[in-house]
Amino acid sequence: MSSPHERRAQKKRTREAILEGARRVLADGRQVTVAASAAEVGVSKATAYRYFKDPHALAAEAGLDVEVAPYSEVVAGAKTLREKLLAINVYIFEFALTHEPQMRQFVARSLEASLNSPPASVGRRGGRRVAMYRTALDEAGVSSGDPKIEMMIRALATVTGNEAMISLLDIMNLDRDTARETVRSMTEALLDQFLEPQIGSVS
Repeated sequence: MSSPHERRAQKKRTREAILEGARRVLADGRQVTVAASAAEVGVSKATAYRYFKDPHALAAEAGLDVEVAPYSEVVAGAKTLREKLLAINVYIFEFALTHEPQMRQFVARSLEASLNSPPASVGRRGGRRVAMYRTALDEAGVSSGDPKIEMMIRALATVTGNEAMISLLDIMNLDRDTARETVRSMTEALLDQFLEPQIGSVS
């Protein structure tokens, strides 16, 4: 039986393969559909629909995904688990700010998909940041199945990315620099709460 880490890695590879298929469809000038994207990379349509329910959301994410830096680049220079998790949140928020128009469109399309599909069947946003958190945890030898760690992952994901950008810029009416400082401060507070000193120092 495969380990939880192996299953997560396989799911990540499958999701990335479907996105690659969508990028190929986009590059050919064809309309992105879940089935066409899956066929490009030899993934079954049934499997692809478990990852992406809405072709518009798939197209939006495929267009953005190619620009996301790899995990190794995001955490470059970070030595401890705490530093890596902070670097991930800072990067994800900066990415949202840099691609604000596309990110707003992606959120809008995802929300439309959630209105047209049962909540459980709608593709989960924030997959990139969560995958990065789990990679950092795996590198530090920290079990991501621990309830406290799972709560930390959920909390960290909430204070960065598209939704945080919209909340801070639109609802709180903050300028971008203050929004950046706020994300960093919230992330630091969560790491203070959830990471034990001995865990936070793990490289």
